[in-house]
Amino acid sequence: MDDQPAAPAPRGPVPELFSWEFAADPYPAYAWLREHEPVRRTRLPSGVEAWLVTRYADAKQTLADNRLSKNPAHHDEPAHAKGRTGIPGERQAELMTHLLNIDPPDHTRLRRLVSKAFTPRRVAEFAPRVQELTDGLIDRFAADGSADLIHDFAFPLPIYAICDLLGVPREDQDDFRDWAGMMIRHGGGPRGGVARSVKKMRGYLTELIHRKREALPTGPVPGEDLVSGLIRASDHGEHLTGNEVAAMAFILLFAGFETTVNLIGNGTYALLTHPGQRDRLQKALAAGEHGLLETGVEELLRYDGPVELATWRFATEPVTIGGQRIAAGDPVLVVLAAADRDPERFADPDVLDLGRRDNQHLGYGHGIHYCLGAPLARLEGRTALATLLTRLPDVRLAVEPAELRWRGGLIMRGLRTLPVEFTPSRNGPRE
Repeated sequence: MDDQPAAPAPRGPVPELFSWEFAADPYPAYAWLREHEPVRRTRLPSGVEAWLVTRYADAKQTLADNRLSKNPAHHDEPAHAKGRTGIPGERQAELMTHLLNIDPPDHTRLRRLVSKAFTPRRVAEFAPRVQELTDGLIDRFAADGSADLIHDFAFPLPIYAICDLLGVPREDQDDFRDWAGMMIRHGGGPRGGVARSVKKMRGYLTELIHRKREALPTGPVPGEDLVSGLIRASDHGEHLTGNEVAAMAFILLFAGFETTVNLIGNGTYALLTHPGQRDRLQKALAAGEHGLLETGVEELLRYDGPVELATWRFATEPVTIGGQRIAAGDPVLVVLAAADRDPERFADPDVLDLGRRDNQHLGYGHGIHYCLGAPLARLEGRTALATLLTRLPDVRLAVEPAELRWRGGLIMRGLRTLPVEFTPSRNGPRE
């Protein structure tokens, strides 16, 4: 008898996406999509239909494809989906002209102006302040023997850091913390709370820009804050509108803090649930070896990163991704979390290996929209994890992992809370 071709493996049911169970562990569903429908049209909880791209090679190609626009004006959206593809309230608050919503040449112009704040030298200069903030936050709960590492640590650290970078006065930073807290609650806060917080932030930024413009020195000063630098550029021929300055400050705060909250929160959780890897890192830190910390943060970004789906893209013409034809006007979402667990790209992708070397993950994107604040986020992540594991060496989960809840929302992936216990410490910060 002639050999017959093997029958295709049964596909099984399509996994449910965007449920609470899915939020707790989306990776099995993403593995199914990568294998069976790597480019899948899906109705999102908002009612918008979008294409999900889940394989690494397709994801990397999509992130760099200039036929996919960031500008929501290219969305061929039905009436029921109007305004549901961005940050709630940004349209009404006239905060749309930021890096996540524009294409070249405007994107190139604005990114060039703001990138000066995130050069390796500027980030290195900011390192002592990040360490000071980190130690100060740990000081507040070190003697208690318990803490919620999201509320008490991972959340305030990047808020205060980005406020310092933007030039928000210290006395106003707790207001920013409150507004930012409402913005990341997603479904967990009062109805319309995100839009109200965006509106309050917009009003504050307008006032801050006015005050800084009035007090701006004639020439640049060393270490000038980012808002002052944007105002100076606007006043010296770069033609930033008032809305552009406010929108840039807004998106740097919004995108810059939540990704770092989740990097610290998800990263700490991964270490607490992988004791062998955590012990490996603590021993390296105790020996003064920081190489494993560097590769470890990259592995945490790959393994369970802070950004689950890249922000919205819209086809400006018919395009083909992974063999799938996508019509002009259709939204496309690259699933970074799925791409970074693709076995075609990463050996043993579901294994956490802090020493992984071949690790060109997509956790901060790819192409011209690669995360501008990635150097600062990495600094904050390294500082937070190293300081926490050094000062509270026996830190451990205070609940079972199944009791933890993940925040709702489409783009970001992060825990609502991370309760921990540890031996109370009355020691001050490390010298």
